[in-house]
Amino acid sequence: MRATVNLIASENVLSARARALLPSDFGHRYAEGHPEPGKRYYQGTRHIDVIEARVRDEMKGLFGCSQAEVRTVSGTNANDVVFSSFVKPGDVVIVNSLSVGGHISHQPIGGMGKYTDRILEWPRHANGYQIDVDRSKDLIAKEKPRLVLLGKSLIMFPEPVREIAAVCRDLGVLLVFDGAHVLGLIAGGQFQSPLAEGADILLGSTHKTFFGPQRGVVLSNLDDKRWKRIDRLAFPGCLSNHHLNTLPPLLVATYEMKAFGREYARQVVANAQEFAKSLVAAGFDVQLADLGYTQSHQVAVDVRKQGGGGVCAAKLEENDIICNYNLLPFDDKKLAKNPSGLRLGVQEMTHWGMKEPEMEEIARLFKACLIEGKAVREEVDHFRAKFIDVHYSFDPRASREDAPTKRVSGSKGSPIDMDLAGY
Repeated sequence: MRATVNLIASENVLSARARALLPSDFGHRYAEGHPEPGKRYYQGTRHIDVIEARVRDEMKGLFGCSQAEVRTVSGTNANDVVFSSFVKPGDVVIVNSLSVGGHISHQPIGGMGKYTDRILEWPRHANGYQIDVDRSKDLIAKEKPRLVLLGKSLIMFPEPVREIAAVCRDLGVLLVFDGAHVLGLIAGGQFQSPLAEGADILLGSTHKTFFGPQRGVVLSNLDDKRWKRIDRLAFPGCLSNHHLNTLPPLLVATYEMKAFGREYARQVVANAQEFAKSLVAAGFDVQLADLGYTQSHQVAVDVRKQGGGGVCAAKLEENDIICNYNLLPFDDKKLAKNPSGLRLGVQEMTHWGMKEPEMEEIARLFKACLIEGKAVREEVDHFRAKFIDVHYSFDPRASREDAPTKRVSGSKGSPIDMDLAGY
């Protein structure tokens, strides 16, 4: 964890406080159903009931919504709950294709393909990355889909939620935003706000730009009648027990996001933009230069001149820099093992306390490794060793000024009674 520069865009790190709660006795227990009295199917759940209810309520408050499903155990599981709730065989859906960054669960070969084979792709602008809004409106009007899905895994800029929502409302089309990658940026107010812009459902992963362990969430302002479909398909439709040991660290992470999320998200975006500029200065072909490269945690780089994404990712790994190769919009899917691109995310290194000067240094190491052909592992390890504490947290050693002191109180004597200002 502390031995590499990790630029995987879908990963993050728990604070020490949250991490310490992972191996609790909850990992051995069951709690099917809901945390309200009489809605569980096992006895002995009173402590986890308090925690789960608090996670649900805090998620509602953080994202300003009336409904929250927090039992899903991953972003893909959350996606499947929603797909299975609303999509039936023969229904038309519109999604981002795999080549432009759509998640595999949105595709015919993934979760969506279990429910319908009529999966259409959003029309794109010439740059391949952005949705053509006018053509997309025409497509919705023509095909009258059951569900449309915005959000993707290669996401540098906000999606046109507000524009698409207007036509969806008129035609009764369900608009879903997969915010797995940008959930923490949304919570921190530094990306778009899909629910406020008109999305019916916001899906998310709690471990990418959010501070939590690996879980998923479904957030919405749907009426109770439609929400009951999601509730029923969550349990017993798509899950039974739901990894109870990850709920206490998620609660801690949610409080950390409330306290530090805005500052963190601002720094993430600033770091991504500086990293992109520094990579350009180092000689790399960073995508979307005309738009300012990125407004998220991600940077996309065309590394065909350096041998391709697969080759470059392997070279970087040999030098303790971890990232993933990625298809870019102009790639043939047959290039999946050595596509044109690298997808780089700065969210974890930001969580470890790195700022703009460190982004410049990482770009220099990229140049030395991939353009100059040098071995930089020792340099990387020396550089990485300077960042050993997680920031933006309630941990005693976290670097911050005037950190708020909070006390989280549940029922008397429950495990949730903890002083989050220190151990």
